[in-house]
Amino acid sequence: MVALVLAAINLRPGITSFAPLIERIAEELALSRGLISLTTALPVLLMGLLAPLAPRLAVRFGLERSIALCLGLIAAALLLRLFGHSAALLIATAGLVGAGIAVAGPLLSGFIKRYFLERMGQTAAWYSLSMAVGGTLGVVVTAPATEAMGQEWTRGLALWALPALAALLIWLRLPNQPETANDSRAGLPWKEPRAWLLSIYFALQAGLFYALATWLVARYHEVGYSLLQSNAFFSGFMLIGLPSAFAMPWLAQRLGNRHRIMAACGVLATLCLALIALLPGWQPLLVCMLLGVALNGTFSLALISPMYEASTPLAVSRLTAMMLCTGYCLACLTPVLAGLGRDLAGDYRMPFLVLTGMAACMSMLAMRLRSRHTGG
Repeated sequence: MVALVLAAINLRPGITSFAPLIERIAEELALSRGLISLTTALPVLLMGLLAPLAPRLAVRFGLERSIALCLGLIAAALLLRLFGHSAALLIATAGLVGAGIAVAGPLLSGFIKRYFLERMGQTAAWYSLSMAVGGTLGVVVTAPATEAMGQEWTRGLALWALPALAALLIWLRLPNQPETANDSRAGLPWKEPRAWLLSIYFALQAGLFYALATWLVARYHEVGYSLLQSNAFFSGFMLIGLPSAFAMPWLAQRLGNRHRIMAACGVLATLCLALIALLPGWQPLLVCMLLGVALNGTFSLALISPMYEASTPLAVSRLTAMMLCTGYCLACLTPVLAGLGRDLAGDYRMPFLVLTGMAACMSMLAMRLRSRHTGG
């Protein structure tokens, strides 16, 4: 469990730690905002494109050693940021971090299936919470840590190599268990309809999150709130995700009807997005916090779904890899299309109405994901 939590914590800070420093880095290195945005866009894209490699690495090197390899890659990339006064090097380290995350994510789902079969819901809750904590720490800690280290932003970025190295040391001590001959198939389940349902569901929820991460502040600022107020609403959206990320997988196991909870989260997201689009002045902090509960719930429940759908650790990794590959590749487009919609429409109302429709589709897909087995 310690190994799992440490690994999960390291799946987000390499990306989110750029957010507090990105304007400063862009100005210091004289980079355009489009170029510096690659430090966050590239990892997300690679998280989708490289996820299919995970099952093949598990077959070749074993589950535990493959995860250790990913953590080593993440640690090395973050250490390279000590020499990050070069745009090419910064973007390259972002790509390496994204590659490590892309492979580690599906493998960790398989790890949970192998060692925590009788308490997957509780374990997945800790896994999801650990990812959320890691992402939040990357945003909250990086700026003060940089200030404490003499305003050297390269040190602030490289700081996150320390938890990655700690996790690597733990994983290197775990015994490596090779996959059995029956698990030798490493391809992804592209021909399975339920795999596509789950992948499209994940794509919708991830697309909604990245669109909101990009444009939620702008929407509230557009309708008259100050930047300080708009950022406070966004902070509420993010911070409420910590308890939600833990509670939803636990509730899914206790109550059994996983697909109904997924659908309920989708309905709540639909209502909140409709309010942001049509009545942005109505209780914005409450609406944003409820939206944070809904979207963190959909993420954590989508993340654990392959553990219930597939029967072996490698099969879980294969399904998770397909879900992440499809989801993140499509989710990358949502912020761009929403921004284009704003340019065409003249305000954010129409893009947010489209996001509302996406959330409604997500609810309907959740009901189609009703488990073939009892207990849902």
